[in-house]
This record gives sequence, structure tokens and C-alpha cells, in this order.
Amino acid sequence: MSKIIIFGTRENSELAQFYLNNDSDHEVIAFCVDGKYLDSSRFKGLPVVAFEELEHDYPPTEYKFIAPLAPTAMGTIREEVFNRICGKGYEFISYISSKATNYSSHIGKNCFILEDNTLQPFTSVGDNVLMWSGNHIGHHSVIRDHVSITSHVVISGRCDIGSNSFFGVNSTVRDGVKVGEGTFISLGAVITADTAPWSVYRGATAELTKIPSMRVKF
Repeated sequence: MSKIIIFGTRENSELAQFYLNNDSDHEVIAFCVDGKYLDSSRFKGLPVVAFEELEHDYPPTEYKFIAPLAPTAMGTIREEVFNRICGKGYEFISYISSKATNYSSHIGKNCFILEDNTLQPFTSVGDNVLMWSGNHIGHHSVIRDHVSITSHVVISGRCDIGSNSFFGVNSTVRDGVKVGEGTFISLGAVITADTAPWSVYRGATAELTKIPSMRVKF
């Protein structure tokens, strides 16, 4: 069991406290924000501490972090916070729901993986990755750092997902596809070929290839 500080005081941080309290053996001790955003000394019954003064009362030798921030600015803000916390010498935990199916070979630091996710064998997940509920990560796929995956996303086998990518609800990636760094994939989009870095993909295209015989004989 570790004593945990959660970065942030918004919905994602509230969720992190709930999941850690109800589905882990960790103990949440406090929340943390940058000093300029400190407008209350308490959140969800626990202290809120200014990041700049954190190590005085919560030294990195005794406390660990989780920072499940929203994917604002393609995860670059979450990446910046992650690096600042590392710079102070704190270790991160990752939360993986007990209701997830996890056969992954590797899951990095500060990952937040919720219920009903399936990670097939030989998958690899980098640092600082968010995976909301109900996603499928196919075998031999690689999810790189700072990626955000919402809900009911299908990433098929042998895919390579670039850092800082974002996947909207119900999006789908064909097997063997390489998703470039910083790719934004909108909800419901179907990706069948490699994507360009720092680009946006929207919508799905269905192409008629054959008219099958659907007549039923009685």
C-alpha cells in the first residue's frame, strides 16, 4: 500500500479518489494543484496542497502520485505536469481496474485504466495514458506515452499508437495501422491507413464492393 497524492481538484481527480478508495489498497492522503489555482484548503474531505510547497510536508520518500488530468491540448498539459512531478523526485502509481482484462506485457507510470478494458497479450502501454471504460486493445499493439482513449474504442492488433494521440468514443483502428504522434481521431471515425502526425481525422466511409444475394427461398 502506498500513500497517494492526486494532482488536480476536478472531475478526473474525484474519479481517481473513488477508484483508489474502492478498488485498490492505496490510501489517498491529499490533493495538489499549482499555487495560483489554490482556492480552497480542502477537497473531498482531504487537504489541498500547493505544488510549489508540496515536498515540505509530503516528501517524495514517503508519498507517491497519480495525475489523471483531462486530455486538454492533446495531452500536452498532462505531459507537462507529469514531467514536473517527476522533476521533484516523486514516483507514480498506475491504476488498473480489477474489472479490466489485462494480459499486457507492460504498463507504464501514471496510467489510469478503467473497467471493461481489454488489453490482449503482447500489448504494451507507455507512461501517462488514460483509458476510459470499455475499450479493446488488440494483440501486439503499442500505445505510446500521453495517449488518451475515451470509451468503446477498438484498436486492432499490431497497431502502433503515437504519443499524445486522442481517440473519440466508438472510433476504430484497423489492424497494422500506425497512428502518428498527436493524431486526433474523432468519435465514430474509422481509421484504415496510417495517419499523419498532428492531424485530425473525422467520420467513417463505407464503400459498396459487392451486392450479395439476400433473397430467401421458401
